[in-house]
Amino acid sequence: MLLDNQQRPILDAFWSWVEETAALSTTNEKLTTALGYSKNQRNYLETFLKDGRLPISNNLCEANIKPFATARRAWLFADTPKGATANAVLYTLVESARANDLDVYEYLKYILESMPNNDYLNHPEILDKYLPWSKELPEECRLIHKHKKCQKK
Repeated sequence: MLLDNQQRPILDAFWSWVEETAALSTTNEKLTTALGYSKNQRNYLETFLKDGRLPISNNLCEANIKPFATARRAWLFADTPKGATANAVLYTLVESARANDLDVYEYLKYILESMPNNDYLNHPEILDKYLPWSKELPEECRLIHKHKKCQKK
């Protein structure tokens, strides 16, 4: 992460380039549009310098909304209320498992294998032990205890 005193010279060089390039005659309409946009949005593009809590990029935000964009394709096929409900339940399970540091595959495998053998319809309290935050989940469902070569924690 660059410090403010490192970011300012880079931004100043960028803005100089924008001004010099915009002053040149070009037939590239996309470049002209991009340069004009940059010049018009300069104050907003430098907002991160005014508030240290703001990141220089929105990569984290993009990564967080990616599951919604990916799931949107699946939701297109939920053309009935029951299909939409099924998608919502599955999506909620997956995102809740991720939020609770579970291995999503192992967690879904566990609940799909275990729940049919229980009388949860007559005893709904049984479902508590299957919730993503339950302390009763088996260790293989938890990411913290998984040791994979490619995984770094």
